[in-house]
Amino acid sequence: MTATTIKVQIKQSPQLDKKIKLRDIINTLPKEVFVKNSKKAWSKLIINVLLVCLGYWGLAVSPWFVLPLLWIFVGTGLTGFFVIGHDCGHRSFSNRNWVNDLVGHLLFLPLIYPYHAWRILHNHHHKHTNKLKVDNAWDPFTSEDYAQFSPLVQWFYRRLRGWFWWVGSIAHWASLHFNWWQFEGKQRQQVRFSVLVVLLGGGIFLSTLLMATGIWGLVKFWLLPWLVYHFWMSTFTIVHHTMPEIPFQSELEWHEASAQLCGTVHCKYPWWVEFLCHDINVHIPHHLSSGIPWYNLRQAHQSLKENWGDYLYESEFSWSLIKKVAEQCHLYDKQNNYRTFKTYHHSN
Repeated sequence: MTATTIKVQIKQSPQLDKKIKLRDIINTLPKEVFVKNSKKAWSKLIINVLLVCLGYWGLAVSPWFVLPLLWIFVGTGLTGFFVIGHDCGHRSFSNRNWVNDLVGHLLFLPLIYPYHAWRILHNHHHKHTNKLKVDNAWDPFTSEDYAQFSPLVQWFYRRLRGWFWWVGSIAHWASLHFNWWQFEGKQRQQVRFSVLVVLLGGGIFLSTLLMATGIWGLVKFWLLPWLVYHFWMSTFTIVHHTMPEIPFQSELEWHEASAQLCGTVHCKYPWWVEFLCHDINVHIPHHLSSGIPWYNLRQAHQSLKENWGDYLYESEFSWSLIKKVAEQCHLYDKQNNYRTFKTYHHSN
């Protein structure tokens, strides 16, 4: 089979037979893609840390006109921190869970991101990908939900689903990951610990940075790289599962294998983004099995193209692609997958 190449216009892939189970697809993948390689995992982590340190050194010594490029470089490198921490959360970095949790906390600390809260909520996303009102990643509101919002909330939602998509990751981070009381049992204890770690660590770091470098130093060394990181996280996550042709489905209609194989987008980014972000864009095999380490995703994707290529969405990042998502993927619509805000307001 050959994968459909998608530039701006995305062709609808054929429907997957409902008799096919997720395990049937996973069983077609080479066994070696599930094997962890400590040398690859640790060497890329070390390279990532060194590159981010190099970027911060550049911020400290470079003239003002170089700073925008360095903010992009450092912020993208910090996204790499997240991706390796993401593997830790899926237990695909190390065979020892205490190593995964330690490395995950350390990598998430500069991002002020509570590791266990993200890990638990992200696993929920994997279990319920594109399941309407259950998935917690870019789950679209229905027209009925939207109608119940106040004008102010509607205004904010229109921004997030439109041209301010790039702050969506910040809204997701702030609204879901610090309220440990929403979790139960052992998970509540884990989330509380992670929240306290980032509040204490972040408080010490940011206050020290502020006292040592002033407000401009806080903006220069933390805020702007952090915003670049969230730009990438917002962009990656919305493109992963949000396209006009990819449906969210109700619990009754939802089919696990279809959601993971056909409801996930493989998107090609500039080589330096893919390098610094550890192939986060190679997302379809990751949704079939989160146990595949990031450095084996390309091999797994090639296998999927050979065996399931007709069902894959492949795209290339461009502003035209983002425009398509920002202008069309607004409210859930059962018949057409999405309804635009313009259509909604014209009919109400």
